[in-house]
Amino acid sequence: MSRWLRVFAVGLLAVLSATPQEKQKPQEPPEEDESLKTREYAFNPLQANKEIKVGQFYLKKGKNRAAAMRFLEATRWDPTSAEAYLLLGDAREKMKDSAGSKEAYRKFLELAPDSKSAHAIRKKLGIHE
Repeated sequence: MSRWLRVFAVGLLAVLSATPQEKQKPQEPPEEDESLKTREYAFNPLQANKEIKVGQFYLKKGKNRAAAMRFLEATRWDPTSAEAYLLLGDAREKMKDSAGSKEAYRKFLELAPDSKSAHAIRKKLGIHE
């Protein structure tokens, strides 16, 4: 009889241990849509240069809007990049966005007033030296 009692006890333990413990709670979805969050940028000139190169590729392909978006990204990664602002102005000018191109060109002149392109940009903006 003791043998049957042991078999029964072992079987009962096996059945009890096989039942799920506590069910894990499903993870709650985020309260806000993650895609709506504004992206945070840290100073990263390497990433800015990558964005500029990709933007130049798009510019050569005639995809001015995509190029402008890349140049804008470059200005966010490196707000001191005069090249990014110059190229952003060029792309926006090709898109017939005169206000946007003027804004980018002004920022370019602010960052690089003595560059080779500065004279031509001043002429475009109607600024007399």
